Amino acid sequence: LMLYVVKIKDKDATGYILLPIKKRSRVPGVTITQFVERLPAGKSTPDFARKPMTTTVQEGKKAFFKAMVSGEPPPTVTWARNKGEMDDQEKYSTRYDERAREHVLEIVNVKPEQADNYRCFATNEYGQAVCAVTLNVVEVHLEFKNYQSFKTIKPKSRYLLLSLFRTVATRKKQLPQQKEGEIDPKLLELLLSAPKKDYERICLEFGVTDFRWLLKKLKQIKKEREDEQSKVVENLDNIKQIEVKPSGRAEFSFNMKLRDPNSEVNLYKDGTLIPYDDDKNSKHSLQKTGINYLFSIKDPQREDAGFYQVDVEETNVLTTDFQVPDVEFVAKIKDSKVTENEDAIFQCVLSTPLNKITWSKEDVSLEHGGKYEITISEDKLTHTLRIKDCQMADKGAYYAIAGITSSSASLTIQGTLSFFTKKYCCLSIIKYKLNLIFIQGLQKLSENVKMVNNQISYDVKESRSCLNTFFLSLSHCQNADRGAQFVRGLSDVNAKVGERAELSCKLNSETSEGRWYKNGKLEDGVKIIKDGACHILMIECCKKDDTAVYRFEAEGRKSEATLNIHDPPRLDPDALGEFANPVIVRVGDNAEWKLPFSGGAPMNIQWYKNDDKLLPAVNVKIDTSDTESQLRLTKCQRKDTGEVKIKIKNEFGVIEAVSRLIVLDKPTPPQGPVEIIESAVTSVEFKWKPPKDSGGCPVTNYIIERQQVGRNKWTNLGEIPCTPNYKDTDVDPGRRYCYRIRAKNAEGISDYLQTGDIPAGVLRYPGPPTAPKVASAFKDCINLSWCPPCDTGGTKIMGYNLEKNKTGTNYWSLVNQNGPITDTKHAVKDVFEGAEYRFRVSAINLSGAGEPSIPCEAVIARNPKMRPRFKDRNMKTLMVVKSGNTIRVNINFEASPMPDISWVKDGIPLLKHVTITNSDRGSQLLIPTSERSDSGIYTITVKNIVGQESFSVEIRVTDDPKPPGPVELEENIPGTVTLCWAPSPDEKRDDRLHYMVSKRDSFKHTWRTAADNLFNNKFTVVNIMPGREYYFRVFAKNDMGLSPPSESPFKVDMPQMKALDFESPPSFIIPLKRHTAPEGYECYMSCAVKGDPAPRVTWYHNNISLNTNTNYHITNVCGVCSLLILRVGPKDNGEYKVIIENKLGNAESSMTLNVRGKL
Repeated sequence: LMLYVVKIKDKDATGYILLPIKKRSRVPGVTITQFVERLPAGKSTPDFARKPMTTTVQEGKKAFFKAMVSGEPPPTVTWARNKGEMDDQEKYSTRYDERAREHVLEIVNVKPEQADNYRCFATNEYGQAVCAVTLNVVEVHLEFKNYQSFKTIKPKSRYLLLSLFRTVATRKKQLPQQKEGEIDPKLLELLLSAPKKDYERICLEFGVTDFRWLLKKLKQIKKEREDEQSKVVENLDNIKQIEVKPSGRAEFSFNMKLRDPNSEVNLYKDGTLIPYDDDKNSKHSLQKTGINYLFSIKDPQREDAGFYQVDVEETNVLTTDFQVPDVEFVAKIKDSKVTENEDAIFQCVLSTPLNKITWSKEDVSLEHGGKYEITISEDKLTHTLRIKDCQMADKGAYYAIAGITSSSASLTIQGTLSFFTKKYCCLSIIKYKLNLIFIQGLQKLSENVKMVNNQISYDVKESRSCLNTFFLSLSHCQNADRGAQFVRGLSDVNAKVGERAELSCKLNSETSEGRWYKNGKLEDGVKIIKDGACHILMIECCKKDDTAVYRFEAEGRKSEATLNIHDPPRLDPDALGEFANPVIVRVGDNAEWKLPFSGGAPMNIQWYKNDDKLLPAVNVKIDTSDTESQLRLTKCQRKDTGEVKIKIKNEFGVIEAVSRLIVLDKPTPPQGPVEIIESAVTSVEFKWKPPKDSGGCPVTNYIIERQQVGRNKWTNLGEIPCTPNYKDTDVDPGRRYCYRIRAKNAEGISDYLQTGDIPAGVLRYPGPPTAPKVASAFKDCINLSWCPPCDTGGTKIMGYNLEKNKTGTNYWSLVNQNGPITDTKHAVKDVFEGAEYRFRVSAINLSGAGEPSIPCEAVIARNPKMRPRFKDRNMKTLMVVKSGNTIRVNINFEASPMPDISWVKDGIPLLKHVTITNSDRGSQLLIPTSERSDSGIYTITVKNIVGQESFSVEIRVTDDPKPPGPVELEENIPGTVTLCWAPSPDEKRDDRLHYMVSKRDSFKHTWRTAADNLFNNKFTVVNIMPGREYYFRVFAKNDMGLSPPSESPFKVDMPQMKALDFESPPSFIIPLKRHTAPEGYECYMSCAVKGDPAPRVTWYHNNISLNTNTNYHITNVCGVCSLLILRVGPKDNGEYKVIIENKLGNAESSMTLNVRGKL
C-alpha cells in the first residue's frame, strides 16, 4: 500500500496509521480483518466454514473444540485462552483431522480452573479470522479423585458407591410421554437399534400399520445418533435384540469397539441405572469377549420386563424392549421322526396371539429363510417351524419360546435302506410274482375241463392259450435271471449349474427294469423316465454337487458315465435387481451394498467406485465370504457420489453388477451478493444466487426471515418457491430491514445468507428531466431526446411521459397513450405537416410521475433544409446514341425544400420535341426520336433556397459512317508509299470521324493495321520492301464503328533500286491544324515531318517546352508526331508550336487551341 500526500504543508508533518479493513463473515460470531486493500485474483481472506461450539463437560473428562476454516492460501489455525497460557502439551493437544478437514483442540482431564473463554485464530498473509467459544466445567465432589483407581472397582460395587453421592445420576433422562396423535418415542428408539427386517413387526406391536412415512424422520434421528456415537464408539454392529434362550436366560449382544477403552458402559432399565457384574450367576451380567458384549438376565420374571438401554458414558448405543406376555401353550410342540431328506414340522398353539415367538436349537436362534420356514396363522395363535431336507446333522432338541414360557421336542432322523437290503427285497418280490402267475394258470386250466357223458373233456384251444401264457411268463423270468443287454450305454455329459442335464441308455428289452446310482449310491430326487427300452435320468436344475459318476444297473448289467457341472459366477435376479437400485444416503452416513452370489470356487471379487479399485481402508470395509460380498463406505461425503460396481470372476466366467451411490445433504447457503431490485415506499424486492451445491436433490423452497434494523427480533416471513428472489410488500416507508435467506430441500435446511441493510423508500417524486431536444424533424415524424432527472426520488426511474402542444392552443396532450416510455428518446409520428409543436417530458418512479420539464423550442413538422445533391455517384458524362433511337436521361437527386429544375443544351433552352419530367426526387429528359442535330452538351440545374447543383452530360447522335472516296497514289518514294483518298461524306457532320489504313503484302497475305486515328486524307506507308506486292484499304471510323473499306485500285511493285543519299533538312509534310475543344474533354493534335537523319521534335506551349510535362502525352512514330491532352482546361488555351531540327537545319509549325467554357 502506498500513501501519496499532494502539496505538502507544515500541518502534514505527523504520524500516519494504516487501519485494517473489517469484514463481516457469513458465520455469526466471526470477525474478519483484511490486511490489504485489494485481494489478488484467486486469493481470499480466512473464514470459518464451521466455528467451534460452546461445550460443557464433567471434571476429569475430555473436552474437544473443532473448527473448519477456508481461505486461499490455506490459513494457519492457532488457539488461545483469556486467563492463562496453553503451552502445556500434556493438557492441551492440537491436531488436524485430514479426513474430516477439522482443526481439533483437545483438553485432557479437564479441571475446574480450565473453565474459560477460548479463541480460535485463522491467519494467512491477506487477513485473519477470529471467533470465541466458552468451556464450562461441572465439578464432581467425589472422594475418588483418581479416576483410574475408581475404574478398578467392580461394577456392582461401583454402583453401590455411586448411589451414596447425590452428584451421580442413577437415572437417565426419561423419554417424553406419548402425546395424543403423535408417535410413541419408544418406537423410534427401538427402530434405531433394530434391523430393517423387524421394522414392520415392531410397528405392528405399537399399532402403526403404515410405517413407511417414519423412514424419513428415522433417517434424520439415526444420523444425529450416529454422530453422537462416533465420539465415543469407533464401530458398532451385529446387534441382536433381547430374547429368552433355552437355558432360561434372557440375552442380548452386540459388537462394539470403544475409542477410549476406559469409557464407562452403563445399563439402564426404564431409565434407572442397573448394576451388573461379570459373574454369570448374578442377576445381571456382562460377558465381554474381544469386542463382543453379551448382557444376560438370569431367570427372567415378569418384573424384569422393561425398556433396556446401554449407554457409553452419556451416549446411547443400544435400545431393546423385553416383553413378558401372559401366554401359555395350549398345544406344545411334539417329537418328530422323519426319514432323511424329508421335511420335519413342529407346531404349537398359544393361548394369546403373539406376532412372534422364538424358535431355537441348543441355544441357537433360528431365523426364517433357507433351511427353516417359520409361519404364523392369521389369528397369530398357531406357530409352525418347518425344517427342510432333513439330514442327520439336524436331529436334536428344538425349543419354542413364548415370553418366559418354553416348549421342547426332539427330532429323530431315520436313514434310507442299504443296497443289499433293497436287492433282497426285490428278489423276494420276483419270487412271489412267479408263484402267483403259476397258480393263476392252473385255475384257468381247470375251468376249461368239462364232464361229457361222465367223461372228462376240455377246450383244447383255450387250454393251449393258458399254457402259453404261463410258459411265456416263466420265460421272461428266466431271461431276467440271465440279465439284460445294453444296446446303447451312458455317455459323459457337460452342463452348467441351473441348466437341465440328461443321461440316457437303451436296453434290448422293453420289460427290463433298472436302477440309477450316483457315485456308487442310490440317487433320489431326480426325474427318471422309462420310454420302452430307453432309460433316462433327468436333472432339471443342476447343482454343483451333481458332479459325479452316474451308473445304471439292470439285471446284473451296468453302464457308467460322468456328469461334469460347470459353475460360473451367478447372481440371483431378485438380489441383482435390488443391488441395481441406487443407494441414497446422507452426508456422514454409511452406505452398504450386499450381493449374494454362487459359483465354483475359487472366486476373485473386486469392488470399484467410479472405475477406481476399492481397497480396504479407514472408511472402506469389504467383507467377502464364499456366498456373499459386502461393501461398506463409512462417513460418505458428497464427492463420493458415483457408480459402484462389483466384478466376480472364476475359472468358468465373469459377471458384473452395477449400482449407484447418491449422497444427499442439506444445501449450502444461498450465494451472494444480494442485489436490490426495488426499494419502494410499500415494498422491497431483492434477488440472490442459488446455492452452489443443492445437496443432491433440488431446492424446493427458500425460508425468509426479516429483522428491522435496531431491533433484536427476527420475524419468519415464511417459505417461497425455488425462485431466488423475494418481494416484501409489508414494509414501512423510511425503515431499514435486514433479511436472512435459507435454502431448503428434502434433506434439510441450509445455513443462512444475511443481507445488508435495505431501506424502504419514502413517497418522493422524481425531479423534472432536461428539456427535450429535437434530434431531427420531418413532415411526418419528429425525433426527440432528453436526459434523466438528477433527482430520481431515491428509487429507480420506471419511464417517462411525453406531452405535445400545438402552437396557438393551451392543451397539452399525452403522446405515449400505450404506457410509459422506457427510453430517453422517442419518435413522435402523430404530427401534421407544416404544423408547429412544443414538447415537454416528466419522469415516473415508484411514487408516481414528477413535475414536467421546461417545454422545448417550437419545431415545425417538415423535412430539414438540404442543398440539392445528386444521388448517383457514377453518372455517365457521355452518351452515344444511334440516330433514330430514343434518348432517355434519368437524374436522381435529393433536396429540401422542393428545388427548381432547369435543362439547357449548349447553353440554350431545349427544343419543343424534348420532354422533361420532374419530381421531388429526380428529373428525366426524353427525346423519342433522335437526330444528329440533337447532339450536344445537356446541363441540368437543381436549385432551392439552400443552394444549387449542376450536372452536364454530352449526347452524341451519330450513324454508321460512310466509306471514304477512292484511294490514290500521290507519291512514290523509295521505301515509302503515300496514299490519298477523298473524305467521307460524314466528315463535315461528325467531328469524331477519323480514318484507319490497313495493308496486305504478297508475303504474309494477311491484313494488318498500318495507321489509325487519322484525321486527314493522306498517309505515308513506310518500310516498303522491294519486290513485294502491296494492297491497301481505308476505313472511315466513328463512335458507332467502321465503314465499308475503300481499296486501292492498284498494287505497288517496288523495283530494285540502287542506294541513294537521302539526307535532307527537316520539313513538315503535314503542318499543325487549328483546334477548338470543349472544357473537360480530350484534345488530339498531330503533324507529319520528314528529314534525314530523323529530326528531333520539340513541343512548345506559349514558348514553354512540353517534352517533360507529364500532363501531355507526346508520341513520335515514323515521322507522325502527336500530342494528346487528356482533359482540356482553361490553362490549355494558347499557341502550340512544334520545332524539328537535325544537322542539316530546322523547321517549325504552330497552331492556336481555343477552349470552350462550360455552359
